[in-house]
Parts: sequence; structure tokens; C-alpha cells
Amino acid sequence: MIPIVPAPASPSGEPAVRHDIQHYMRPGTLQLSALPPLSLYVHLPWCLKKCPYCDFNSHEWTAPKTPAASAPQGGASGLGRPGAGWPGGELPEQRYVDAVIADLEAALPLIWGRTIHSIFIGGGTPSLFAPATIDRLLGDIRARLKLEANCEITMEANPGTFEKDRFRAFRQAGVTRLSIGVQSFNDDHLKALGRVHDRAQALAAVEEAAQSFDTFNLDIMYALPGQTLEQVGEDIALALTFAPPHISIYHLTIEPNTYFAKFPPVIPEDDIAYAMLDHITDLTGAAGLERYEVSAYAKSGHRCTHNLNYWQFGDYLGIGAGAHTKLSFAHRVVRQVRFREPRLYMDHALAGNAVAQDDEVARADLPFEFMLNALRLRNGFGLRDFTERTGLAVTAIAKALEEAERKGLIERDFARVRPTVKGYDFLSDLQSLFLSNSDK
Repeated sequence: MIPIVPAPASPSGEPAVRHDIQHYMRPGTLQLSALPPLSLYVHLPWCLKKCPYCDFNSHEWTAPKTPAASAPQGGASGLGRPGAGWPGGELPEQRYVDAVIADLEAALPLIWGRTIHSIFIGGGTPSLFAPATIDRLLGDIRARLKLEANCEITMEANPGTFEKDRFRAFRQAGVTRLSIGVQSFNDDHLKALGRVHDRAQALAAVEEAAQSFDTFNLDIMYALPGQTLEQVGEDIALALTFAPPHISIYHLTIEPNTYFAKFPPVIPEDDIAYAMLDHITDLTGAAGLERYEVSAYAKSGHRCTHNLNYWQFGDYLGIGAGAHTKLSFAHRVVRQVRFREPRLYMDHALAGNAVAQDDEVARADLPFEFMLNALRLRNGFGLRDFTERTGLAVTAIAKALEEAERKGLIERDFARVRPTVKGYDFLSDLQSLFLSNSDK
């Protein structure tokens, strides 16, 4: 870990972290021959309601119940005018974007001259923000960064923030790919998950996305409370009627520090959940979607560029409340975390000190960090990529690779390593082999 020298306290009085570029460029234990692709992540932290299973940095947004706020004026149906609904007042869209751009400007020296290959606007529920605000955000980003031609720009949206033409307005603002948090088309399951939308809203949102975007993603969850194998099939079959180019599939997981962790629901047993996933894979495969990552299915030409960069151990700059960053330099790999609470984040970012944590990834931890991501990919990874992106020789993972091959969890040649079907089924066991085989 890099010794952290606190920056001067911001107006909130909380400590922050700030280093200049010379700090990151000083000699170290690694020798990276090249820098990986760089992506940008922007976190917009508010939601209409905190879901009981969610452990993301999201904060509930309560619309004021006043006549003035009851009639949509370009905002989502039933949500009030754009910018309304911040607890105790209006949602501070403009101030938050000011803070995000100030955060970006402070980070520019760390990525100077590098091209951005993809942008992901996540949350929270970014579609709570007005299309005009997203337009301003993307314009301010373009003014400060070099974007790759045809840069993929993804934004998360929820059906509960949907009204006709709203998604089209996001497209006009520059978003090229919409990711919709459908989760299920079953009203009982949506209620069990604490979602604010219903089946009808989900169907309308997906239909509008299909009309507005060439590439869009549907998030679907399975192994839900009371869910049967037949109901999983019904959800996927209905999703496929919209011909989505990409579907992300997630097993409902009980995460610490969530409502479900305190009051856990009864979910299907593991063997039933495995059967559900197999059924999903069969249905999506028959529709022309390939399972290219543990939780991702896509048609040819529609894989998520942004997520692929994560899984291939690429770099990403994360700005916004609680956003995570991973950046490579000539002699080290660094991770950062921004302040999580939105008000605190805005205060710090506008004062030039948005970074709350700044840690150098230990040499011994790099093999596991790389494998934790790369082994999620059906096509695995190239041995050359491991060396290039960690600065380590392949000998650092040789023993673990031998053990994984002996157990039938991977297949490999002189160039690539791929998880087998068994390796996919027991991915956590495969990944854990690299915890104790790092190059010390």
C-alpha cells in the first residue's frame, strides 16, 4: 500500500487523498511494457427506492408531494420535473455534474494523452437525470477527453423512470447503448425484489429501448423467492421476443449490509438454480446469443466493450460518488475510491479532493486480481496479456495453472488459457487457486 499523505481538509472537514503525477511515476517493483485500454465510469447515485438485495452505492430519492411536482415537465412519468425529489429539496443535478466534472479535471494529469474506449454511466438509476443533464455531462466529458471513434457510451435505466420518448432523448444526448434493469416480467417476483416498476412498465420500457437503440441490454435475475424453472423460462422467452442483442443474467445473491441480509428470503436450492441457468443458456443460445462471459449473453457484434475491458484487466477511471478506479503506470497498478455519500462527495470534488482511498496493488495480489476477472470470460485470456497487464512473468501463475489443469478446470495451449465447462460451474474454486500461488 502506498503511504497516504492526506490532502488539506475540504470544507466538510473530512480527510482526502491527493497525489501529483510524479508520485505515481516514481520507480517501483513492476515494469509494465504498455498501458491497457482505458474506460470511463460515471456514477449517478440516486434511486427512487433502495432495493432490498442491493449493496451498490445508491441512495433513495424521495419526490416532494406538491402540486408543482406532480406534473412531469420532461422528467419521467410520475416523477415530477427534472431535478425535483432530493430529500428535503430538489435533486441537485447541476451541482452534481459540476462536481463530477471537477473530479474529472483533477484526475486528468493521471490519464493525460490516453484515449477513452468506452463510457459507462451507472448508479443508482442514471435515468432519473433529465436527458438535458446527460447531454451536458457528455458534452463536458468530450471537451476534456479524447474519445475513440464510435466510443461505446452505455447508460443504466430502470422501467420505473420510463416515459415514452425519454429513452429516445438519451439517445439524442449521445448515449449509444441502454442497459435496462428489468430483473423480471413477473409482478409477484418484482414485488418480492422491491422493484418500483411492474410488468407493464417493463414491457413498455423494453419496447421503447428496442425502437431507440441499435444495441441495448436487459438485466434479468433468476433464483428469485418462490420462482420455478418454468417461470424462469417464461421471463427469458418474453425477453427474447424483443430480440435483445445483449442479456445479462444474475443469480439473486444475499449480500452483506442489505435488507435481505437481515431478513433473508427463501430462494431456490443450488441444484435448482443450476438447472435454471442451464435453461437460460439453452434458450438464449437458440435465439443466437452466445454466452461469452459468466453472466453475459450477446449476439455477434454486441458484446459490452466496457465490461470486456474490466474482465480483461483494463484500466478505468471512476468519477462520481463512491466510484472505483484502476489505473496502470510504468511501475505500478493503483486503485482509488471516491467519497461515497453524495453530499460529502460533492463538497470534496468541488474542492478538488474527491479521492478517499488510494492504494497500490501489491505485487503478490496481481495474479489473483487478474484471474478474478479474466477467468469469467468463456474464451479466457492470452498469456501475453497476463504479462503485459500485470508486469509479471507467467511463472507467477505456473503452479496454479498446473493445479487447475489437473482438476479439469481449465484447458490451455502455449498462447491461451480457457475455463472448461467444469471450470465455469466451479468458477470460485478455480479463481481461488490463484490466491496462494502469487509471485512473492
